[in-house]
Amino acid sequence: MAAISIFLLLLLAGVLAALRLAHSMLWVPRRLERRLRRQGIRGPPRSLISGNAADYVALLAAAQSTPLASFHHGIVARATPQYGEWPARYGRPFVFWLGPRPRLVVSGPDVAKAALTDATGAFEKGSPGGGNPLARQLIGEGLVGLTGEKWAHHRRIIAPAFNMERIKGWIPEISAITSSVLEKWEAQGETRAEFEIDVNKEFHTLSADVISSVAFGSSYEEGKRVFQLQEEQMKLVIIAIRSIYIPGFRFVPTKTNRRRHSLNKEIRNSLRKLIEINGSKCEDSKNLLGLMLSASKMENELKMGIEEIIDECKTFYFAGKETTANLLTWATLLLALHTEWQDKARDEVLQVCGKNEHPNAENLSSLKIVNMVLKETLRLYPPATFLNRMVTRDVELGKLDIPAGTQLNLPIIDIHHDADIWGANVEEFDPSRFADGKSYQLGAYFPFGIGPTICVGQNLAMVEAKLILAMVLQRFKFDVSPNY
Repeated sequence: MAAISIFLLLLLAGVLAALRLAHSMLWVPRRLERRLRRQGIRGPPRSLISGNAADYVALLAAAQSTPLASFHHGIVARATPQYGEWPARYGRPFVFWLGPRPRLVVSGPDVAKAALTDATGAFEKGSPGGGNPLARQLIGEGLVGLTGEKWAHHRRIIAPAFNMERIKGWIPEISAITSSVLEKWEAQGETRAEFEIDVNKEFHTLSADVISSVAFGSSYEEGKRVFQLQEEQMKLVIIAIRSIYIPGFRFVPTKTNRRRHSLNKEIRNSLRKLIEINGSKCEDSKNLLGLMLSASKMENELKMGIEEIIDECKTFYFAGKETTANLLTWATLLLALHTEWQDKARDEVLQVCGKNEHPNAENLSSLKIVNMVLKETLRLYPPATFLNRMVTRDVELGKLDIPAGTQLNLPIIDIHHDADIWGANVEEFDPSRFADGKSYQLGAYFPFGIGPTICVGQNLAMVEAKLILAMVLQRFKFDVSPNY
């Protein structure tokens, strides 16, 4: 009798699990799909399990298979072909599926503004990688990937580290680090009128040194192993993002999964050692690490555990390096392609700062043209191509009736390249769009996001990029290498 009872319980548990799976994989997606279709919202036909994952991967592979024949800035169809191909077929807005969850792609400043500035909780911050735990390993366990109360808790602790007054105090340190790098460049050119460098590689090393120093009281050399491991981890995360995650798959001991686990473990151990080495000197400096370590000793709601600190170090070691380095790389390339703007920016720097004086907190704000160049660079090549927001309850957004459980996909890159907003020359590099402090409708331009979840490191990224670019312009004229 006991054996029969156990068998029946196991059978019942299996039936309930199957019903739950059928509900989440079949009934819920079908209900959401019907509701969207009634509003005329269509998209590519989806498969039952993977949705449109295979279609997305195929689109991306096809878009990137042909080398670019010339320089141009109309990159939407190449970098994010889903925003070019699918709306042309199915109209706007359109929906595509990754697994059983719909991604509703809604362009336009009004929608972006409503979703990103919402204070009611109807649009919850999405997680990197769409909830794929393998994609979260890089930065998803820190502020970027947190939601709800835990996100708010971490944000309250971290935000003071990046207020403008504190960042201004870091300018001499950033200048000194930059000057050291530029002196090495100059040494390469002592015997030649022209020489060639890989600015992308150089800027990644430079920005890694800056974030190590100002946020963690460390140096690039001390954190070098972490950066190297994160570069490898990023490649594996990209593979995970472009794949459909099967629940439990991360625990299967494949070669790639074992490497993922090994990388994550080594990164955390390396960061733990760096925290031990630099912790005592940072506690008095009130930099990012110091503020987090102070929070670890609190006995109130602001307390932060050591594992949480390691998660945030992972996030800021990667994001603090990657965003600024890529911005500087694109800005340098754009100025090399558009030498008239390079000359204008250099003339401004020499007029404001002279030939030999480093920009400082007082005169950095006077570099209007340099600021325009950086803003236009972020318009054409934003750090993220889209943002996700999970719709937590049924909401009306303009004429749309969006059901709970839909993931709203806000295509930053598509909005930044929208001719209706930016004019017929939308694909041209034209920093004068931002002349005289000109701003655009909220939701038309948001390289760092907008609203309560705007990137906490935005001020540091912009000050650092402006300072470094100005110092490069002081010392060098640059062109695109014929070998590029």
